[in-house]
Amino acid sequence: MKRDLVELTRDVYDVLVIGAGIYGACVAWEATLRGLSAVLVEKADFGWATSANSLKTIHGGLRYLQHADFKRMRESIYERTTLMRIAPHLVHPLPVLLPTYGHGIKGKEALSVALLLNDLISCDRNCIRDPQKHIPNGRVISKQECQRLLPGIPEQGLTGGAIFYDAQVYNSERLTISLLRSAEQAGATVANYVEVTDFLQQGNCITGVQAQDSLTGENFDIHAKTVVNTSGPWINHVLGLLKDSQQQPKTAFAKAMNLVIRRQLFETYGVGISCRNSYHDPEAVINKGSRLLFIAPWRGKSMIGTAYAICEQEPDDFQIKEQDIQELINEVNQACPSIALKMEEVDFVHGGLLPRTGVTGTGEPLLSKHYQLWDYSQEGLSGLISVVGVKYTTARDVAEKVVDQVFKSWGQKPPKSVSAVTPIHGGQIDNFEDFLHDEIVKSPYGLGKEVIRRLVYNYGSAYLEVLKYLDQNFHEQQPPTSDFAVLKAEVIHAVREEMAQKLSDVVFRRTELGSAGYPGYKALNICAQTMGAEVGWSLSRIQQELQEVSDVNKNKCLVFS
Repeated sequence: MKRDLVELTRDVYDVLVIGAGIYGACVAWEATLRGLSAVLVEKADFGWATSANSLKTIHGGLRYLQHADFKRMRESIYERTTLMRIAPHLVHPLPVLLPTYGHGIKGKEALSVALLLNDLISCDRNCIRDPQKHIPNGRVISKQECQRLLPGIPEQGLTGGAIFYDAQVYNSERLTISLLRSAEQAGATVANYVEVTDFLQQGNCITGVQAQDSLTGENFDIHAKTVVNTSGPWINHVLGLLKDSQQQPKTAFAKAMNLVIRRQLFETYGVGISCRNSYHDPEAVINKGSRLLFIAPWRGKSMIGTAYAICEQEPDDFQIKEQDIQELINEVNQACPSIALKMEEVDFVHGGLLPRTGVTGTGEPLLSKHYQLWDYSQEGLSGLISVVGVKYTTARDVAEKVVDQVFKSWGQKPPKSVSAVTPIHGGQIDNFEDFLHDEIVKSPYGLGKEVIRRLVYNYGSAYLEVLKYLDQNFHEQQPPTSDFAVLKAEVIHAVREEMAQKLSDVVFRRTELGSAGYPGYKALNICAQTMGAEVGWSLSRIQQELQEVSDVNKNKCLVFS
């Protein structure tokens, strides 16, 4: 991907996408696969906000049973399989264990019925060639086996456990980048650090946007037949640029927070543990009475979430406070005292904004359960579509519906979507375990097993595109095999191939270096020096970039060690 802002102004595009989170990336990719000329702009870096701050879980929708929402279950199950098919290096099955208590809604009897229904509803879930992606049937286990698998869980009323499978994203930031690379390779034009400042309008028709290069301040126009607004938490701001913005409905948001813990609390299973505090979902047919805390192993650490709270802040002012973190820690310790979680064990904080529909009687947010798609031609303003997603898992499916609507708004029949069967960049892998084994055996450049494994999990079948920069930029007699040598190659690859503009882009989104905790000064300095040499930064600019990463670390990495 090359950042060419002149290219943005040359043509009238079919579709202009505002925002490069997971939804914007999917819309751009979907549009290009269906033969449309597409351009995408993002005010900061690709996937820098809520899309990078998820729980990393790809849900099959088991929880929708309590709403008897079988349609959403089917959609989620299908999209879980789809993501494992098109991004086999990034999305992998995750076993989940729910301890069972008593003989009511949280007991073995009720959950055994739920697992049976889940297996029946997902009967085609293994229609995928790669055996590593197959999802086994759910099963219930005894109290003794549950205690063996989850030592230290609360024992009062424990009757056993229920095991089922979902999936997990190894690196959600790389998934967004890979989708954008796929879109660009299919013909899309994409650019980060380009902010939309106004709409272009002729009568009752939106014809494009006015934009500003966030790095230089340069202003320019981008023209398109249809503008698709996927700006997420910034939707109110973007719609506020319209001349009749006071008529546009406002979307309310809740803040969501997940913690990355340096301790691996449970090695194999994602674990759902009931909170002590009561919770009532007014839309549920069957009410569980409390929320589940989810604890999952992730990249050698633990991911814990999700905590929700009402958010009245503007998205640019969004922040997670220490009090928010402490409240979630207290909730974890109340739910499972043996964990004895402490603030100093928190390595990283993931926070983002999700749409909500209201507030419960106890002051908790009611999260939106369904995506919203608005075609403003129905209100007399053509050329503009907005979408607000609610779930990471179904972003591709929603993008398919958005592009369908684009064609319909032109009075055309939408061509068939192929995004569900088209591997994204790096996803050309038929059998993940065989591919990984073969690459480790090949040991390109003499690299060790763990280095190859990390590269494959991040870049998939395209990982050799990164390693070519070992040849081009290092000249030792023997091929470099250290982690830092490979990291230098990743930095250069990020700059030349993936439009990294800032050090933070490389540290938090192009590599896995900083997205799970503070990587250490030596690694950061190597990244900064390598990137500085590549793009011609001065010493003062290098220090400025390091300071910006440090500022992010202060907000997201609580422990520096």
